[in-house]
Amino acid sequence: MSAVVLRGGCRCGALAIEVTLTREPADYVPRACDCSFCQERDAAWLSDPQGVLRLQQRRESASLHLRQGSNQADFVACAHCGTLVMVACEIEGRLYAAVNAHALRDARFAPEQPASPQRLAPEDKRARWRQLWFAEVCIETTAGAA
Repeated sequence: MSAVVLRGGCRCGALAIEVTLTREPADYVPRACDCSFCQERDAAWLSDPQGVLRLQQRRESASLHLRQGSNQADFVACAHCGTLVMVACEIEGRLYAAVNAHALRDARFAPEQPASPQRLAPEDKRARWRQLWFAEVCIETTAGAA
């Protein structure tokens, strides 16, 4: 099977997301975190350790980087419209990330499954993220864009 490229982003267009998946979208089960932070922001996390995640922002100030829970990961949201688009964590010098499945357009995934990462110890979270999240992550700023 060839790679599947999906696109999306925030509601106002300041942040654009592109993911390259190694399987059909219906084979992926987004993880709906049961913490109040993720529930309030309609987040269901999707990742592919062999895939690619790209975030393109109009300018550096287009994104907010938020920390919560164990304070290990950066939750990336649009500074203008507030859409939560991804979560990332640097582990041993490499950036790992997951995308909010609700920020992707025209994709049909398997039904979401609840997840409770707050029950894991901090080191267990990092091990899980390293295993499950995108290991090829690129964050770009488009110079000169409005």
